[in-house]
Amino acid sequence: MLLESQPDKFSVRQKGEAMALEAAGTVELGGDLTVCRLGYGAMRLTGEGIWGPPKDHDEAIAVLRSTIELGVDFIDTADSYGPSVNEELIAEALWPYPENLVIATKAGWTRGGPGMWGHNATPAHLRQALEGSLKRLRVDRIDLYQLHIPDPMISIEDSLKTLVEMQSQGKIRHIGLSNVTKEHIERARKVCPIVSVQNRYSFADREWDYVVDHCEKNDIVFIPWFPLAAGQAGMDAVQKVAKAHKATPMQIALAWLLQRSPKILTIPGTSSVKHLNENLGAPELRLSKDEYKELASVQELTFSR
Repeated sequence: MLLESQPDKFSVRQKGEAMALEAAGTVELGGDLTVCRLGYGAMRLTGEGIWGPPKDHDEAIAVLRSTIELGVDFIDTADSYGPSVNEELIAEALWPYPENLVIATKAGWTRGGPGMWGHNATPAHLRQALEGSLKRLRVDRIDLYQLHIPDPMISIEDSLKTLVEMQSQGKIRHIGLSNVTKEHIERARKVCPIVSVQNRYSFADREWDYVVDHCEKNDIVFIPWFPLAAGQAGMDAVQKVAKAHKATPMQIALAWLLQRSPKILTIPGTSSVKHLNENLGAPELRLSKDEYKELASVQELTFSR
């Protein structure tokens, strides 16, 4: 529940832009939250190394306000982005929020500096992180609260039991996971309902193909991050398709994801209003079967883990 809402604050929407988002279709989170399958990932609205404030504060505010004006109703963030800065920017730009806006945030990482990430999904940290997010976002309940990554030093069950406890207190509406395997998902589902999974995934980075399929089979929304992850072969392929459609590579990458599974909710991020407008044009694109297969046949990337 929002502390305060003002549904008429952002009501300007151009007809073409609204139709573009409608083409993406919708997906349900937990059976009671319906959002467009083209959302926005706010991580880029920070400084270098996902640390500190963005280089251009005014542009960051403009990007966030433009997402709402263009019809986006799902924004993804995390307490570790900045840290804290990202959530504060969202509230500064958008509060009081439109009634239909779903803000998803995450906890489970700690930050030591630019590009530095450390695990912490202990009950004490998760409680502290949630209270901080509630305060920064100026809400009394988080619609989607995600465990950002399992902590190797504590069981995922113990981490989730803490989230369930805070959910019972009315501070969390739905619980999701991020950076997990199928085993993590099944262990988690024995503790509580899981409505979403957010993993790295793209047409050329399909390590988590089996997780996408598992989510679709079990009515779990899959949220891919790094949608344009691609090596040289992948970039060559996506640029070829983009040229044929007079589109950008990101638009093609997003179109591929939207066709990959009806349970996929994309969250492309950008710190530019221009690129935001480009990204939101992706749903209007429809890849042919041959184009889809061509991109899917790109040799997969290999990440060090």
